[in-house]
Amino acid sequence: VQLQASGGGLVQAGGSLRLSCAASGLFFDSYVMAWFRQAPGKEREFVAANRRSGGTYADPLKGRFTISRDSAKNTVYLQMNSLKPEDTAVYYCAAAPIRSIIMTIPTEDSEYRYWGQGTLVTVSS
Repeated sequence: VQLQASGGGLVQAGGSLRLSCAASGLFFDSYVMAWFRQAPGKEREFVAANRRSGGTYADPLKGRFTISRDSAKNTVYLQMNSLKPEDTAVYYCAAAPIRSIIMTIPTEDSEYRYWGQGTLVTVSS
C-alpha cells in the first residue's frame, strides 16, 4: 500500500492550497481516508476524514477546510482556504479500513493503518 501526498508549498495568509493524496495497493472505497497535520514542536492532530457516505472535521477547521475523494482516481483531496500562519505544518494522509457499515469515522491517529510521507504547508504572515 502506498499513499502519495502532494500539493504543499508556501502561501501567504488568506490564500488557498489543495492537497492531494493518491492511494495504491488498496481497495479505496473500503477505507476511510484522512488528513492529519503536525506543526513544529507539536503533536500530530486530526484535520479531516471521509468515506463515501460522508466526512468529519476537526471543529476549529470547519468552514475553511474541505475534504473530498475521487474513487475513480483513488485520490483524496484537502481544499484549504483562508489559510493562517498557524496552519503551517506537515500534512499527512492516512487510511483506515472500514470495519462495518455503521463504523464511526475515526479521528485518532492510532486507528489508521497506512500513512503517506507528508507534504509541508507553510503559511506566511
